[in-house]
Amino acid sequence: MRLGIVEYIDSAHSLPNHPTCGGMHGHTYRIEVCVEGEKKGGMVMDFYDLKRIVRDVLAGYDHRALNELMEYPSCENLCEAIYARLQERLPFPFTLRVWEGNGKWVEK
Repeated sequence: MRLGIVEYIDSAHSLPNHPTCGGMHGHTYRIEVCVEGEKKGGMVMDFYDLKRIVRDVLAGYDHRALNELMEYPSCENLCEAIYARLQERLPFPFTLRVWEGNGKWVEK
């Protein structure tokens, strides 16, 4: 069974040497986390616990200049960085989808 949550962060970045995204600009990122597991005690995981873990991880990226955190802050690299931190804390297999604004996303 799968269950998921959605959270949001606001961050700024510039993509070095990129023709259109080379200047500092911001995005509202939509972060979707979907865990998969078997029900125990009637649920796979408490939504409260999942949201707490995800919010703790995302706090390091919210209202930040992502260039201060990574060399090339593309949506792909942001997704991989968040995924690695969540992997340390989530007890289930999961998927992560990071939306950069509307209509553009990366999934791991």
